Parts: sequence; structure tokens; C-alpha cells
Amino acid sequence: MKILKIQALRGPNIWSVQRKKLIQMRLDLEEMEQSPTNKIEGFRERIEAMFPTMIEHRCSEGTRGGFFSRVERGTWMGHVIEHIALEIQTLAGMETGFGRTRETKTPGVYNVVFSYTEESVGMFAAESAVAIAEALIAGTPYNVEADIQKMREIRERVRLGPSTGSIVDEAVARDIPWIRLGTNSLVQLGYGINQMRFQATITCKTSNIAVDIACNKEETKRMLDMASIPVASGSICVDEEDLENTIKKIGYPIVIKPLDGNHGKGASINVVTWEDAVSGLAYAQKYSRRVIVEKFITGFDFRVLIIDNKLVAAAKRVPAHIVGNGTDSIQKLIEETNKDPRRGYGHENVLTEIDVDRDTLDLLEKLNYTLETVPKNGEIVYLKSTANLSTGGTSVDVTDMMHPENIFLCERISRVIGLDICGIDIMAENLTQPLKENGGCILEVNAAPGFRMHLAPSEGLPRNVAAPVIDMLYPPGKPSRIPIIAVTGTNGKTTTTRLIAHIVKNNGYKVGFTTSDGIYIQNHMMEKGDTTGPLSAEYILKDPTVEFAVLETARGGILRAGLGFSRCDIAIITNIQEDHLGLADIHTLDDLARVKSVVVRSVKKEGWAILNAEDEQCLKIASELSCNIAYFSMDENNPTVQKFAKEGKIVAVYENGYITIKKGEWKIRVERATHVPLTLGGKAKFMIANVLAATLAAYLQGFKTEDISLSLQTFIPSAAQTPGRMNIFDFKRFKVMIDFAHNPSGYRGVEEFLSSVEATKKIGIIAGVGDRRDEDIKECATIAARMFDHIIIRQEKHLRGRTEEEIIGLIMEGIESSGKSVTHEIITKETEAIKHAINSAQEGTFITALSDVVTNAIEIVQEYLDKENEDGTM
Repeated sequence: MKILKIQALRGPNIWSVQRKKLIQMRLDLEEMEQSPTNKIEGFRERIEAMFPTMIEHRCSEGTRGGFFSRVERGTWMGHVIEHIALEIQTLAGMETGFGRTRETKTPGVYNVVFSYTEESVGMFAAESAVAIAEALIAGTPYNVEADIQKMREIRERVRLGPSTGSIVDEAVARDIPWIRLGTNSLVQLGYGINQMRFQATITCKTSNIAVDIACNKEETKRMLDMASIPVASGSICVDEEDLENTIKKIGYPIVIKPLDGNHGKGASINVVTWEDAVSGLAYAQKYSRRVIVEKFITGFDFRVLIIDNKLVAAAKRVPAHIVGNGTDSIQKLIEETNKDPRRGYGHENVLTEIDVDRDTLDLLEKLNYTLETVPKNGEIVYLKSTANLSTGGTSVDVTDMMHPENIFLCERISRVIGLDICGIDIMAENLTQPLKENGGCILEVNAAPGFRMHLAPSEGLPRNVAAPVIDMLYPPGKPSRIPIIAVTGTNGKTTTTRLIAHIVKNNGYKVGFTTSDGIYIQNHMMEKGDTTGPLSAEYILKDPTVEFAVLETARGGILRAGLGFSRCDIAIITNIQEDHLGLADIHTLDDLARVKSVVVRSVKKEGWAILNAEDEQCLKIASELSCNIAYFSMDENNPTVQKFAKEGKIVAVYENGYITIKKGEWKIRVERATHVPLTLGGKAKFMIANVLAATLAAYLQGFKTEDISLSLQTFIPSAAQTPGRMNIFDFKRFKVMIDFAHNPSGYRGVEEFLSSVEATKKIGIIAGVGDRRDEDIKECATIAARMFDHIIIRQEKHLRGRTEEEIIGLIMEGIESSGKSVTHEIITKETEAIKHAINSAQEGTFITALSDVVTNAIEIVQEYLDKENEDGTM
């Protein structure tokens, strides 16, 4: 078997709009296409022995053990690999569960699709599943545990931490979108101008000064002391002389810890001898040159969490430990403790496995113990000097036991330091009494405190401490999203997108939009190129100045990675015509419609899908939608439009020369088409269709018709405003038009427009695109022969696997099949073809360059026009 391609889908996609995180693997079964599982001797027994837990895979049978039944009866290896990929992720602690396997048009080649929680793990699982399947087929041993451990390690490296993850989960539960910024824990909540950012438990509202204070333990201690808050006595040491002076002043026992440390790293507690103090100083200085030395306070270690200056949780932290049974060694007891199902690798479970490190050995040495020592029955042996969960510690929720005075004290501390999310470490016998009565004190104040101990304590009530964070970032009434209008279809996407963006901008919004020629924010081009995929959409949604997004959304990005947004307010399908067929398993119009429908199926329930009433595929898609539907049509008498109008629904039509909105029997005439520059005096019918779609979207968004009308009148088609969309350059003796038409439907639109253009001679510059079907290339040439008197064929770009001669041959076939006598010549370079057409143009000639690289063509023509204006030549 051979893996042809593995890709990660990260948004709504052709397999599922709800399940956004999917791996799609293109797999060639090769000779295994002839060997379903029932023809492989012993396969059922081997896979069941390797994965007994697969008994839970119900598969299409719908019953427990359904997958094994399919294997017994015979199923293809792509299906088996899908289930293996899901199972090994589950065994690695990442429950997923969704999968699909479908054969492509190429015999033996399958798309194997399955869900993932972490993308890197999912990609690894795809390759691992194929390797495991091959071992099962051959009956050779395979170390599945090694792959599962590798997946755990990848997950720990790339996943969001438990604190960050809990905030994201709470945001998702409240329908707040999120974007991970980079590979660390920096996360954006919300879109555009309504975004908020946080990293771990530092938010965009966290004071930088407060963080600096909290990170400086000496400064924190000083400020708390000045505010009459009890703190441990001690001072900062940088060498043994400082250490000796501090010990003389505060006496033993002491605590030694790095000034800039975290997670308990470099700390030594309950130090009672000079030798241990010197050793502890050296250990702490591995993490920070300056070391804090404090009086060791006896009692329990408590962590209090304050968010937005209010207490939300408190936990008693217990260092990692074992309890002796009088029989087993400490090493054995550690191993048994780590078998607790609540413990796992890294942060995968409530508790972390206990590992043996220098701190463990030092503590045992103080007891004159080793790992082979057998503790007495009931004896507690502490294995870490700090109670951090990341080192195997446990936590007990004590939120409801806190004395009101201690609550007041902790909430006051958060204000003294100035932290919006504040973790306060307290050493005391208990929190049920005021600290001033039981002798407790504040050890540290932490910026970015961990949430794990509160989210899933070992004992006591779990606390949803992420909820108050979201309450703080998004108080009631504050929006997290911005309006999104998405535009897809075969032709007219870019023009419709630009027109909608123009209307939105004129209504006072700061608009960001993506097109096939670039990313724009407030009409400033930020990135040049075809930017109609998910990364470009995300670019707009991440920009903190954008108030409204209009996103051209093309087929390629949907197939490659899914949509770049989870849902939109309004989605438009301009039309679905034959283009890009034969690529990426899209062979028919039905296939293409399935891709385009992802956009409208992602409209929110109360949003609107705007569809072309004259397009058969759009009508099919409408039956699948759960959102509101509105149609546009060039024909007021279109049956679908009439039916909708009778039902009192909203449509946009071209009637009596007007761009009109119909609500039931009422007509709202927005503007006369001839007054809309984009329609070229009403001659460009396909442009009128684009105007109808944009007008309907603006109306449904809530813009006033008079404002829409003004925007339609002020949107001037030009090389700057709509590059490559019927850009007409008026020379003194002739005209040149540049258009991006590159498929039969686009060519027919140009043909319709040219039928109303008077010219002494119509010259066309055309080319074929190598990855289109033969019939598409020939049909474009046939249409060209009908609308032009002379054709210049050029072909130096977009060969895409074909030869120049092959494409030109197809074009010639198309020209000949038109039955029209038309002259032609071949000038392969586009620049030379355009220059030749201009230089040979006669009075009244109309030149049309159907260019796939519009920027180059525009620059050449503009250069000639500028020259004519300067010196009157040409």
C-alpha cells in the first residue's frame, strides 16, 4: 500500500460541517485492492488480539463488535486503517470517533478520513495505521505501544496546557470562536475588533506592571508587608555570606528557592543544617542567581485563586508521596501509585505520574532512606519538596471552608499586586481560621497560576475556574464575533465580494476582504495573490481593526483544509458551472456543488444563504439547508422566484431595467441597472447578476436601500477597483478589454457582452489552462471563434502537466469545430501577444484579452495608454 497524500482539515469541509478537525489520507491499496480482510488468513484473529478494545467499534452494524463482524465478512483495507487510526488515538488518551472511507474514481485509491484532537498526532496516526495494517497482513510483530507512547509525547509537545485548554473549552461552550496564534499557548478569542487574547492564564487585561511585581518575589513581599499582610521573614542571598547572615537573623528551619523560579523548581524546604543550606543555595542558583531564603513555616500548602478580584477557588496541595504497607519498597510503591488510572503522562489525566529526581533522592537521604527502603505500614513518605501537580502532587478542594476574613485578605492581595488572575500561595494549619490567628502567612503571589488543581482536584468539588475568566473578558452584552459574508461559486465571486465590501465600507464599517488577487483591509492591499483559502480568511479574522469580513471562498481552499471560519452570517453561491472538473476527485457538477455547498451549509441557523434561482445545482443545495434562503434571478418570472414571492419571502430580480428586491408582492426598486457602472450601461448581463447577489446580501444584512443604491452608483469598475473584471481601456482609435474569463461559462458571459459592442473588428487573445479537461479547453476556443474576427493564441503559462503544443492543438480543434471562418495566429508570450494586438489595431477595433495573469496584462495596456496620453502617439 502507498500513502499518496495526507492533509489536515481544520474547518467545515466536504466530509462534515460540524466535525472540523479531520485527517484526509489518500491511500493507494495497490495489490491489497484484490484482498479484502476475509481473504487474508488469520487477519481477524490478529487484529482482535492486537486491539481487543476495538470490540467497542460499532461500525455500520450499529452494535458492539460491529467492526469485527465487518472484518469477518470481508472489508477493504482502507476501512480497516480508518478504524486503526481512531483506536490508537483513543489508546493514547485522545478519544475521537468519526471516520469515513470512500473509494475515488481511480480504482484501488481511497480517501481515508478520520477525526483528531491534535493535528500532529492525527498525521502520525495516519502513517502508523498503515504500518500496523501492513504488519497485520503479513503476520509480523509490531510495537504498537511504542507508537502510542510517541503519540502521547507529540500531544504533550503541541497541545494546549490544561489551563489554556479549559478557557478555550469554556469559550467554545459559549459559542465564542478561537484561533491559536502560533504553536504555543497564545490564543485569540473572538474575531476582528471583538477579539481578546490570552496565554496560559495571562490575559490581554493583565497589567504588565503587576506581572513584573509578582515575578519579583522580593518586591511582592515588600508590598504585601507594607499593606499589613502576613509574609514569611527572610531576605535575598547571592552567596554563602548572605546566606549565613540571613540564617543568623531568622534561624532554622528555612526554605531556599530561586527568586525567579516557578513550578517549585530549585526549591529546598525545611532545611535545618548549614551543609544542606549551602547545597540548597547551589541548587536554587541553577535557576536564578538571586535566591530567596525565608523562615520555614509549618502547616499545609494552600493555593487560592482570585479572578477579577473575586475568590473563585481554593485548594490544599499535597506533595507527591507514598503510603507504606510494611511489605513493599518505596520504588515498588511509586510504581503502584503510578498505576492509578487518574495518573497519566504529562497533563493527559487529573494527576501526573511521579518520577524520581534529585529532589526525591534528597528527601529520602534526609530520612536515611533509599528507593529500596520498605516503609512501615501507614507511614507517609514525601517524594517532592513542593506540592505542584506537575511533579505528581495532589489537591483537595477547600473553597467552601475559607474564613470570610481570609477571602477578604486574598481579594485585597489581588488588588495590591494588581493582577486580574492571581494565584496566592499560603502556608497555614488551615484556612477556616483567620491567618492572623493560626500564624499562617503568604508565601508567594503568582501571575499565570495553573488551573488544573481546581478543575480536577483529587478530592472535593471540581471548580469551573475558566468561567469567571470568560465572564471578565466577555461580560454580558459584549460581542465576540464580527459579521461575515462569504462568497463562493464558479464565476463572479471576486466582483461580488468587492461590491459587497464597498457597500459595507460606505455604511461606516472597517471592512476586511479576501479575493483572488489579494487580501484587503479598508481597500489597502495587505497581501498580493490568490487569497481565497482558509489562511487568508483567518488573516482577516485575526486583524484587530476589522469590524466586518467579506470573504471570497474558492474550491481549492475548501478541499485543501476546509473553511477558515466556523460559520458565517450570510453566504452567496453566484453559480455552479463546469470548471476545475477532473481535479482532486471532483469530476462532475454534483461533485463541485458538494464542495461549494460547504459554504452555505456553514451559515448560522438564523442567517441567510443567497442562491442563484436559475442554477440547477443551487436549487438542489437549497433542499439540504437549515438556514434562511433567499434567491436572486435575472428573470422575474423564474418559477422558483415566483413561488418564493407568493410565500412572502425575499428575492432579488432584474425587472424593467431595475435592480429590485421583492418581499412577497411588494417591490423595492433599488437602482436602475444603467446607473450602476459595474453593468457597463446594462450591457454586461452577468455583472447584473453579481449586482443582484450583492444587493440582496446588503439588504439582508440590514443596510438601507438608499445607502445600497448610492454604493452601487459609486462602485466604478476599473483596473484598480476590479482588476481583470471587464476592465476597458479607451484609446483614441480603439478599445482594449481585459477579463479573467477562463472557463466556458465565463467565455459565454463575455460573448453576450460583445454581442452589444459595435466594432469594426473584434480581436481576442486566448489561452488554455493545462489542468482543465480537453472538452473545456475546446469549448472555450469554440466560443472564442464565435465572438471574435481574429484570434491570437498565446500559451506560456499554466501548462500544468501538459505541453504547449498539446494545449494549442486542443484550442485549434475548438476553433475549427465552431464552423465559423476566423483568422488566427500563435504568439506564445502574453506580453508579446498584447503588444502585437495593440500595435496592429485599426480604427474601431475592440481587443479582448482573456488573461489568467491579469496584473501583467493590465500593466502592459496601461503603459501604452499612458504613452498615448503623454505624447499623442498610437
